Parts: sequence; C-alpha cells; structure tokens
Amino acid sequence: MVIQIKNNVSNQEIQEISKKLNAFHIIYEGKQLLITGSGTKSLPVEMEKEVEQYWVFDNDMQLSSRKFKKDTRSVNFGKVAIGGNSKNTILIGGPCSVESEEQIRQSAQLLVKLGLTTLRGGCYKPRTSPYSFQGMGLEGLKLLAKMREEYGLTVITEARDATHIDEIIDYTDVIQIGAKAMYDQGILRACSKINKPVLIKRGFGTTLQEFVQAAEFVLSGGNQNVVLCERGLRTFETATRFTLDLCGVAWLQEYSNLPIILDPSHAMGYAYGVPNLARACTAMGIDGLLIETHPNPKIAKSDASQQLDHEEFQSLFNSLHAVASSIGYKIV
Repeated sequence: MVIQIKNNVSNQEIQEISKKLNAFHIIYEGKQLLITGSGTKSLPVEMEKEVEQYWVFDNDMQLSSRKFKKDTRSVNFGKVAIGGNSKNTILIGGPCSVESEEQIRQSAQLLVKLGLTTLRGGCYKPRTSPYSFQGMGLEGLKLLAKMREEYGLTVITEARDATHIDEIIDYTDVIQIGAKAMYDQGILRACSKINKPVLIKRGFGTTLQEFVQAAEFVLSGGNQNVVLCERGLRTFETATRFTLDLCGVAWLQEYSNLPIILDPSHAMGYAYGVPNLARACTAMGIDGLLIETHPNPKIAKSDASQQLDHEEFQSLFNSLHAVASSIGYKIV
C-alpha cells in the first residue's frame, strides 16, 4: 500500500505512523508518502484523519505501477529527457568495454558526429570466466569521465557488485545495474540514496514481477529516476545468445510507469541481427536503445561478435529515424 499523508501532519507524527506500520517514508513530488508491503489491504481506521489518499496493490509492484502514477515517469539522461511526454527514443552507443583512451575517444567522436548524447562503456566486467578480460576498473571510469569533459557527453557504465558502487556513482552520470547484479541489494540500496538515473537490466532468468521489484528497491529508498532495460532471456534456443522478450516489454508498457530501454546487442549476440531487432524495438514506442559499437569489433576484448563497427552503427542510426517518425517518436 502507498499512503499519501496530509500536508498538515507534522514530521514527528509521520515518523510515528511510519514506525507503527513498518513503512518506508519518502517525499515524492512534494508529497509525503508511506509505503508498506502488499500484504496491507486496508487503511487503519484511526489513521483516516491524517491520510490524503491511498492506493492498494495486489503485489509489490507499487511505486512503479500505473495504478499509482498513470503516466510514464520522465527521467533525464543529461540534457535529454525520456519518458513523460517527450516521445524520445534515446540511442546510447559505445563499446562493451573501455579498452584504451584511443578506442573510447573514437566512440565518443562517433556519437558527437551523429548528434547523440550518451556514451556507454564497461569498466568492471561481470564475466562468466575468471580468465576473460575483467575491464580497466577505475582507470576506465576516469577515461569515461574524460570523454564527458571533452565532448559534453552523458556517460553510463555498469556496476558489477557493491565493492565499487561508490566509484561508479562518483564518476558516471547514469548507473547501470547489470543482469547479473540486479539482485545485489548493496547496489540497489546505494542507488536508492542518490538522484542520478539508474538503469536496471533484467536478469536472463528473471520474471517481470522480480524485475519491477528490483526497481522498487531503488524507488522506495527515494530515488525516482529509474529506467528498466530488457536484454533477453535464456530459453531453449541456442542459435542466438538470448531471446528478446518483446511480449514482456508490452506488459511493462501497460502496467509499469517506468521508462523502458532495450538492448538488442546482448539479446542477439551477433552483430548481423542487431539492426533489425533495433528497428523492431523502436516500432514499439520504447524510450531508448542500448547498442554496442566498437571501432574494430574483431579485436574487441569482450563480446566481439555482437558489436557493430562504426559504419554499421551509423547506418542503423540513419534507418531508425523513419521507424521512430512513423509512430510519432524521434531518435535523440
């Protein structure tokens, strides 16, 4: 249950009510809110005089539910707003991993050339094998920050685990919580205490309910700038890396008020299929795309098979405008 407390109720009274209900207390759009678990189905009679309005939910999809907030939330990625009434589909590009200053600089220059604003690059890589490239760590974060300073780009990178979340928060503009880390409460709770945008990727064996509950960890801590990212599920199919769940995206668009970004690069796993998937995603009226691009994918230190080269990325970018325009959106 989400409970909005009347403006004339004192902070002391709010804290007492919060303690009694074992509720989260946040301020959202200037409103004092208390959030309890979905097990609370009715408002205690003795509280009615302090309550402006309240919402009851069948499950713990509460602050992220359209029952609570009908319109999609607006979240700023630097100078660009997604969600809300923007009709923007943000195209986020960059390599899987930051590998060198020359490599990440070429990627930054590509985005600037195309008029795009947001650069991605992994610094702490959650690799399946301990023998694979693990990322440049703090040095990579500093290179991303350098690209932001030189080119005016918004930068996004992934938190692998809670041991370096403070570094990620300090150096980047948007914090990405990866598919393998979306259950890490250390990361989720740290991100709930900041106001920077947080992009949560769906785990490849995660239900939609579990996915939005991860977002609720961040929302209930006070950070309302949360974006969901679908990146494919593990199914019986082996010809592609994962299976992009567009049915799940349609469900999230119907029931969740959070902006939705799609990552066809990780879903497909092979560069040849990424452009068509990206166009299909765009046709759904999504809020963003996360596309991996590398100056020379053949020598990439991670996920070489799925990264577009810069010429392929530019070709995809050019083709997306007509698709977006056909449904009243624009690529930014």
